[in-house]
Amino acid sequence: MTKVYGTGTYDFRRHRVAEYPVAESKAAVQKSGGGVPSSITLSEIQRDRLTKIAEANWLVGGDAARAKKEKEFDPDLVRKIYETELLVKEGSKSVPLQRVMILEVSQYLENYLWPHFDPFTASFEHVMSIILMVNEKFRENVAAWTCFHERKDAFKGFLERVLTLKEGRELSIAEKTNYLVFMINAFQSLEDDVVSRIVLRLASLKAWHSLSYGRFQMELCLNPGLIKKWKRMMKKESGKGGGSHSTTVEVMFVRNFIEEFLEILDSQVFTQKHLSGEDDEVIDATGLGQVNDACVLYCERFMEFLIDLLSQLPTRRYLRPLVADVAVVAKCHLSALYRHEKGKLFAQLVDLLQFYEGFEINDHTGTQLTDHEVFESHYSRMQSFQLLAFKKMEKLRELALSNIGSIHKRANLSKKLSVLSPEELRDLVCCKLKLVSKEDPWSERVDFLIEVMVSYFEKQQSQKEAINALPLYPNEQIMWDESVVPSINYSGEGCLALPKLNLQFLTLHDYLLRNFNLFRLESTYEIREDIQEAVPHLLAYINNDGETSFRGWSRMGVPIKEFKVTEVKQPNIGEVKPSTVTAEVTYSISSYRAQIRSEWDALKEHDVLFLLSIRPSFEPLSAEEEEKASFPQKLGLQYVRGCEVIEIRDEEGNLMNDFSGRIKRDEWKPPKGELRTVTVALDTAQYHMDVSNIADKGAEDVYGTFNVLMRRKPKENNFKAILESIRDLMNEYCIVPKWLENIFLGYGDPSAAQWTNMPDLLETVDFKDTFVDTDHLKGCFVDYEVYFVNPDGTENLNPRPPFKIKLPRTLKPSSGALTGATNGILTVDANYQKETLIIETYTPPDPGPYPQDQPKQNSVRFTPTQVEAIISGIQPGLTMVVGPPGTGKTDTAVQILNVLYHNCPSQRTLIITHSNQALNDLFEKIMQRDVPARYLLRLGQGEQELATDLDFSRQGRVNAMLVRRLELLSEVERLARSLQLPEDVGYTCETAGYFWLLHVYSRWEQFLAACSENKEKPTFVRDRFPFKEFFSDTPHPVFTGESFEKDMRAAMGCFRHLKTMFQELEECRAFELLKSTADRANYLMTKQAKIVAMTCTHAALKRKDFLQLGFKYDNLLMEESAQILEIETFIPMLLQRQEDGHARLKRCILIGDHHQLPPVVKNMAFQKYSHMDQSLFTRFVRLGIPYIELNAQGRARPSIAKLYNWRYRDLGDLPSVKEEVIFNRANAGFAYDYQLVDVPDYLGKGETTPSPWFYQNEGEAEYVVSVYIYMRLLGYPANKISILTTYNGQKLLIRDVINRRCVPYDFIGPPSKVTTVDKFQGQQNDFILLSLVRTRFVGHLRDVRRLVVAMSRARLGLYVFCRRSLFEQCYELQPTFKLLLKRPDHLALNMNEITSYTERDVEDPGPRHYIHLVSGIEEMASIIERLYQEKLRQQFHQNEPYYSHLEPSENTDEVQKQTEDTDMPEQTEDTLHESKGTTTVDNHVTGDMQPENSVEDVTMVDKSAGAANGSPTSNEGTGVSATK
Repeated sequence: MTKVYGTGTYDFRRHRVAEYPVAESKAAVQKSGGGVPSSITLSEIQRDRLTKIAEANWLVGGDAARAKKEKEFDPDLVRKIYETELLVKEGSKSVPLQRVMILEVSQYLENYLWPHFDPFTASFEHVMSIILMVNEKFRENVAAWTCFHERKDAFKGFLERVLTLKEGRELSIAEKTNYLVFMINAFQSLEDDVVSRIVLRLASLKAWHSLSYGRFQMELCLNPGLIKKWKRMMKKESGKGGGSHSTTVEVMFVRNFIEEFLEILDSQVFTQKHLSGEDDEVIDATGLGQVNDACVLYCERFMEFLIDLLSQLPTRRYLRPLVADVAVVAKCHLSALYRHEKGKLFAQLVDLLQFYEGFEINDHTGTQLTDHEVFESHYSRMQSFQLLAFKKMEKLRELALSNIGSIHKRANLSKKLSVLSPEELRDLVCCKLKLVSKEDPWSERVDFLIEVMVSYFEKQQSQKEAINALPLYPNEQIMWDESVVPSINYSGEGCLALPKLNLQFLTLHDYLLRNFNLFRLESTYEIREDIQEAVPHLLAYINNDGETSFRGWSRMGVPIKEFKVTEVKQPNIGEVKPSTVTAEVTYSISSYRAQIRSEWDALKEHDVLFLLSIRPSFEPLSAEEEEKASFPQKLGLQYVRGCEVIEIRDEEGNLMNDFSGRIKRDEWKPPKGELRTVTVALDTAQYHMDVSNIADKGAEDVYGTFNVLMRRKPKENNFKAILESIRDLMNEYCIVPKWLENIFLGYGDPSAAQWTNMPDLLETVDFKDTFVDTDHLKGCFVDYEVYFVNPDGTENLNPRPPFKIKLPRTLKPSSGALTGATNGILTVDANYQKETLIIETYTPPDPGPYPQDQPKQNSVRFTPTQVEAIISGIQPGLTMVVGPPGTGKTDTAVQILNVLYHNCPSQRTLIITHSNQALNDLFEKIMQRDVPARYLLRLGQGEQELATDLDFSRQGRVNAMLVRRLELLSEVERLARSLQLPEDVGYTCETAGYFWLLHVYSRWEQFLAACSENKEKPTFVRDRFPFKEFFSDTPHPVFTGESFEKDMRAAMGCFRHLKTMFQELEECRAFELLKSTADRANYLMTKQAKIVAMTCTHAALKRKDFLQLGFKYDNLLMEESAQILEIETFIPMLLQRQEDGHARLKRCILIGDHHQLPPVVKNMAFQKYSHMDQSLFTRFVRLGIPYIELNAQGRARPSIAKLYNWRYRDLGDLPSVKEEVIFNRANAGFAYDYQLVDVPDYLGKGETTPSPWFYQNEGEAEYVVSVYIYMRLLGYPANKISILTTYNGQKLLIRDVINRRCVPYDFIGPPSKVTTVDKFQGQQNDFILLSLVRTRFVGHLRDVRRLVVAMSRARLGLYVFCRRSLFEQCYELQPTFKLLLKRPDHLALNMNEITSYTERDVEDPGPRHYIHLVSGIEEMASIIERLYQEKLRQQFHQNEPYYSHLEPSENTDEVQKQTEDTDMPEQTEDTLHESKGTTTVDNHVTGDMQPENSVEDVTMVDKSAGAANGSPTSNEGTGVSATK
């Protein structure tokens, strides 16, 4: 197969695919020629002119494929397509989106533009067409540079051509915008070698040639280190013989780009404009003429471009002086657009640019400046200016002699400078201070010169102060600001005033700040959605008194009876905002029914509520007003303020839900009455702002207007705690371990934190039960000559585990492991001499005479790559493990924890996962290893779901310790009795400790002394062992008396049992001394537990508590880390205080899979524009940090694994999936184990969208359910089948069809799950029926990560229902769809098999005359009908022997309790007669699947045969309402 996809470094495009209804303005459609209507369908695309051209020239698999091969490349065709279809002549859009989408989907770039691109001969239109296609790929968030890497030299040539594209040619504004967007995308792709090599030249020191002379001198004075570098560069250039062509491009590119932008901003944004630049001129927004939207878009995009350049260190270093030299920010501030209503987004972007221009960082060393350093540099700057003014400028004498505090504010400084004449001011700014060049035409404007001066000298607010003064709760202004919190339908065409998360960050502060802002805005978006959901139900209106009343009711919102602010405390020292503001809110729950009442009554401390002020308009809005009105205007929503619950009381004033211990458990009473009063803490920063507004501007008192209290679902309402955690981190200094910091910010050597480059390695590692036997160990170190020795150094010829290995620093990776995204695989010379690896074998000491003393053993035979991951994980440093589906990620993680515990028993490990389910899986496996249960602790809400007998929550562990204490003390009493001593030594842990020292240990020492003299007597140990009577109850006699050595080993085991017993008692002693439950629980968490587990959300929520308690840990292991938001991965690294300025963290182990779906971000704009869904794991992979990729899967049949293993470097199969019977036997009733089923239009319809982004496909829903019914009739268990789809709308439709066709019939019932691919990530089932829904555009399945998840959920059978003609053309999905389409695209059934049991081999479809290709949905329905009748007939006509040859079902009488939530709205006893399939875990596979066809089954068929409409096979009346 030709390599059409990217599996290399370059394919880690970050985010989800653009997903929105395609709509285009009429103007754009008319001018693009042959436009496509807004409800574009596949057949219309196929009839479209562009598609016909594509079929004739470049489409793969079209009818003209053969003719095409002879067809030459036609540059005129490219020109014609560009001019008629792609060039926008007018309007605000820079591209005709639909035309570009059609061309991009048809692989115009991959099959036509790129293969025929020649850097020297290609036309301007050819280059622009490629630029447009690349931009479209970025907009759709699919890998954009993939196809270019097949011709690297041409790729370089293309980028060179792009840089010189504008020379000697005037581009239209749309072309300029497209060119600019391409440059933005290129600078955001610095992980791509070729791109970064070309574009970083533009940001090199050479760009300083274009600085004004004054600025150039100033920069070299400030950075003397650069003088040498500059001289070296000049020498090199003169050696080359003057400025070469490439040099001139690099020198002037950015400067020219900026000047072109300033010209557009100045003269083209408003079509007519007469500004003289006089000070007293008032700019009237209406007198500016018509706004050119296309120019505004260009200006916004240009701001985005500059922000990107200044927010990455490699581009910032040399370009920031250039931006300052041209005074971009000052010119933007003075532009008319900055103050115009249409320039709101532009103004926000200019402010963001100003922020990054003055960012607190040393550009040349990359170190963050402390607040103190920032103040120092500001004061020294002011001092120098005052000195200059004193010496040289008589008029500024007053300024020169003022104290700095009186002149460094904007207003004061402007006033002091106003005494100068325009000429003197110009001389000061351009000649004396050299802030701008004298040649700059703007230097004639007084307002510009003052703006430059003020912005250079005024005191900036420190970033810490700014963040601390920011309210954590969103208010109504930010909530409905579209440029900051955009609506869901962000299409990726414009830009937004948002920070981006890309590869690198300037400093930790910058990192935290961007994440803080994005997280705050993402939660703002979710809160806004909740308000828009809750408020309309209240039906607010104005009553006769002119007050707001409510006719309706809302589950999440309740009218407020009374609100009063009860306390405002004095500000803390150095602050202006109050330290706390408390209020009381009274509301009534009388109108609610019991369940909703209990939800309101469940409010507890720290829950977040929202206070809303609603004042609807007296007259209802007209239809026209309604259309234009924003949501707050429609509902009369005036204000929104957040608050946090302190306490809640009932009508009689009794405290409810108190967890602080003020109310004893036995004193608790149910709440009285219907009124509730909640005491809340208001946001002090917001309160201060509101009160200042009332005082300064005479604004309305917000706090007198609240009339609705709104709550949110507890699970979605923890944003405030996370924001507080981020804010606290910003106020701390030096927070990341030194060994991780540079890598974390994206700089330095990517492999610097790998274990081989770290100090303090573990020289020798005891691998305990990692290796099952000697062959297993040899297989894991094939590159080494393995040499086994005994503890005394002699060779061991018959080695057995456990093994200790002395690890060399230069340990070679196994062939499957991957070191870094950049290193190639080394070729080994044939004469290569293998190095020797010394392995020490030892006999573990006797654990003790009782069965419970025996350690639990690992039975998993780890692959060499898994062993390498374990080695890396137990050594200090950063370990990254990529775990493709089914490769045993969890087993590897558990073994790392196990080996780590035994090698570093004093260290503590923190486990973090994304979901409770994953945490529980991990915990259940740790339980099966040799780690004592008393050292395990599980925090958070999910501990109740653990499927173990033991309780691992804090309370459960404390109780277990107390129970264990009593058990151990009774054992101590028994021991005392056996030694004829009084029993009261077992009274407390303390007395037991003295007993151990005085009586037990002393006796043992005497015994050892006696033994050393009597080694020749074989019965000596048996006769003289002091605790023989205590161990008389062991299952087998402890001593044989046959040999001294044997008995001595047994005696050591007995003593070890006693020692462990007293050691445990010593650990219980704290629980004896601490009396309160809370103290005991905290002691357990901070001191006792060695392995503490929680979800990332819990870690972020409780960070403050962990710091207060002095929580400590040395190692962090994070599962599912590619599914966790970047900031939620970062916070768990910082749950402890620093020790002497150093971070304690020694190991960080990240396990995940960046080829599967990323974290969920609800708002498309944050996902696509800001890349907020990029996990830390994915970013590290993109940075080229070495990782280990597990390379053997044990989940699916090898044939099914081929559908997705192309996405991984070297993913093979474990022996089990090749050898076990279940994987080699065919799926009964089906000719193939996987198939693509082409679903044509059903009832004349393909995909439908009853409401936006709510995609459904009725044909596929009916077909999928029919196949499910077919499988159930054959006897497949329902809990072994899951139905997946790529859209929520389709999920609901399929559930409706199942409720109608399956649920009423007990013998069919619903499947295990009906859900979306995204929700099913991390789960698996034997059979998957998958519906892809779309028939017009591929949609978000173009994100290859979603495809990988969809293809990797099935173990034995996968049947994909979709529109073949659409998906086979999609470039990104080709490797999978080419495989799928090697088989027929009609469902192939084996009609001879009518039970779920078959002996047929999986490779054998069966005899040809039995294979039937189903023509479509209707025929499938008739096949089910026939099968159904056949089943009935069998019951009546077959006699007993018919049943005897069938293997009976495992459980016919009991209802199988499903462990998984079935996700079905209506539940029936659907799971009768289902086989108890054992749940499978990655490295293990279930036993043979039982056929399910018993007498009872058929009887049930008979019972329901008389039902109306006969059977579940009828698929009439599918008019399912799709408006959910």
